[in-house]
Amino acid sequence: MEDPLVIAGKEFSSRLMVGTGRHRTMQEMIDSVRASGTQIITVAIGRLNLQDINEKTILDYFNWDNYTILPNTAGSKTSEEAVLTARLAREVTGSSWIKLEVIPDISHLLPDPIGTYDAARELVDDGFDVLPYIHADPVLAHRLAELGCATVMPLGSTIGSGQGILTMEEIEMIISDVEVPVVVDAGLAVPSDASKALEAGADAVLVNTAIAQANDPVAMGESFKLGVAAGRKAFLAGRIDRRKSAISSSPGAGVNSG
Repeated sequence: MEDPLVIAGKEFSSRLMVGTGRHRTMQEMIDSVRASGTQIITVAIGRLNLQDINEKTILDYFNWDNYTILPNTAGSKTSEEAVLTARLAREVTGSSWIKLEVIPDISHLLPDPIGTYDAARELVDDGFDVLPYIHADPVLAHRLAELGCATVMPLGSTIGSGQGILTMEEIEMIISDVEVPVVVDAGLAVPSDASKALEAGADAVLVNTAIAQANDPVAMGESFKLGVAAGRKAFLAGRIDRRKSAISSSPGAGVNSG
């Protein structure tokens, strides 16, 4: 596999993770996920109805031989709730992967840094591969990486806001500092946002609302696939240096040598 994304020892050819919330229909969800080319799908375990064994859930709509499930702790307001949800997710899915979200206030949906750190420490000790959702805080990202988290997932802007990446300076600091994959998560609205993240050296992005709520989710899923691929290729190619002055692309052109 050329230039794989490696998380917790697993290799992936796609650098786009997708969420399963806010889709208008299950069929749109399935089709847009397929079009995105993703290999990692995140599912909010705490929001599934697991009491009625006859009721289909999101887990029933995918062939999990073809995808890696990334359960998340969405809906957890405290570290204790997040740890409990993570353990439930492991029982339900058999996966030790967990996207850790600790969000105490639904009015702004910003992650709790202290609760996230506390939960991450307990879950890492319990054998989980922890992918923590955080504000774009370089200090916290460093601490979580040191703790043994599998990735860090700084937000671009608030969840579902579609504002794009407002935290690029901090994300670039995180990229340059930590030795685990950096996944930009939340606020991305269009493929150019994803491309910008990958161009800056982020290892992957996670997108949900921008695809689920697009007028054409299938086309948007495919568009994000292309944006991520372009961004990664541009990063590997190496951008030119920024200059304060112009420089001719054709040196010597138009000079009269006679």
